[in-house]
Amino acid sequence: MRSPENADEIRRLFDRGIREHARPDGPGVRVERAGPVVRQVGGPDDWNGVVWSDPGLDARGADAAVAAQIAHCTSLGLPEFEWKLYAHDRPADLGERLRAAGFVPEEPEALLVAPAGPSAGAVGLPEGVSLRPVTDAAGAELMARAHERAFGTDGSRLLHQVVRRLEEAPEDFVAVLAVDADGEPVCSGRMELYPGTGFAGLWGGGTVAAWRGRGVYRALVAYRARIAVERGYRYLQVDATALSAPILRRLGFLELGTTTPYVYRPGR
Repeated sequence: MRSPENADEIRRLFDRGIREHARPDGPGVRVERAGPVVRQVGGPDDWNGVVWSDPGLDARGADAAVAAQIAHCTSLGLPEFEWKLYAHDRPADLGERLRAAGFVPEEPEALLVAPAGPSAGAVGLPEGVSLRPVTDAAGAELMARAHERAFGTDGSRLLHQVVRRLEEAPEDFVAVLAVDADGEPVCSGRMELYPGTGFAGLWGGGTVAAWRGRGVYRALVAYRARIAVERGYRYLQVDATALSAPILRRLGFLELGTTTPYVYRPGR
């Protein structure tokens, strides 16, 4: 990969390598090019949605593409379908068109990227806290528990995805836990490695409220960054919430824009 000169160039590399030429994020799912969009398709417990749309998409083409994705979602009987919209996607009013068609926007996230090397330094952990790689179903259950405690949302879908990934396609996947002295999970995170792109994606990283601000999240970033560097990956990429974005900016992550999940739920 040649050296990017600025944020626009890194974003072009990201759009091409991670979005337009997306790879399935786990076993049992597939990536399809459907006219002007690229989408992932799987079962009801998998992530289903559009990851890329043609930058030349105009208003008429956008409406047709949105209608086609609704028909696709409905025909498969999926409980929900997401259009992952980035701020630089076209046409400029694509979000409004998605909303008019019945998609509901969730909270936007910052698209952040940083060189993996500088993020891989050692970070001290609070007394009694240790990091533990996740390699089996028992570890995945602790990840789901950490997710539920950190975000207040159901972790069953995450549990299903991590267990299946560890059992069937672990080669480009890394998962890690932070646990307290009693073995209770206080933070967890995952990393997707995208061969041939130079990018590794960091996911999760939610920290239980009582442990926030004590370096646990930063330690999980550094742990995954070290593995990324060892495996030859150049960049770390995060879709960051309002909680994690300030931490990542302090660690040197560059904001390339925002991404907003637009979710369609048939029958609602």
